[in-house]
Amino acid sequence: MILFVSGLLIFLAVHSISIVARPWRDEKLASLGEPVWKGLYTVISLAAFALMCHGYGMTRLEPVVLYQPPGALRHLALALFLPVFPLVLCVYLPGRLKATAKHPLLVATKLWALAHLLVNGALADVLLFGGFLAWAVVDRIAVKKRPETVIVLGPQAMRNDLIAIAGGVLVYAIFVFWLHRALIGVAPL
Repeated sequence: MILFVSGLLIFLAVHSISIVARPWRDEKLASLGEPVWKGLYTVISLAAFALMCHGYGMTRLEPVVLYQPPGALRHLALALFLPVFPLVLCVYLPGRLKATAKHPLLVATKLWALAHLLVNGALADVLLFGGFLAWAVVDRIAVKKRPETVIVLGPQAMRNDLIAIAGGVLVYAIFVFWLHRALIGVAPL
């Protein structure tokens, strides 16, 4: 459990620098330069992610069950999870979807975490998905309070929305019917 919690805390801490220490982050970004800052950020994030995944796998060997969710919640979880991949894709495909969601990765993270909390009742699951849900809520509040940064990826187009939706639903189907079991060891259906 210590490896898992350490990895989770480091991962969320790195991703919370803009929330809790924006001036410090901007100062370090300016002094180190963007490639070095992003490189350090990436290396620390990947190391924390690996630690978190390894530790999470170890916790599954002897789970501490906090609650047993009703089986019917699996259907709600699958429905909540459906927009996750289209939201992730619309980040890179500017259109109405992205404009409406404002911060689609945060919305996707919240839906992903909530869907998993509905169907997983072990302590490690609650820490993982609850931690990500809490982080996404806090980050969304923080994003509202700071000046908006506009990153132009290209013109908004309805075809981008269609590509994000179609591609996202395809990835969702692949993930639900095959990839989740292959990667995580658990079949959602």
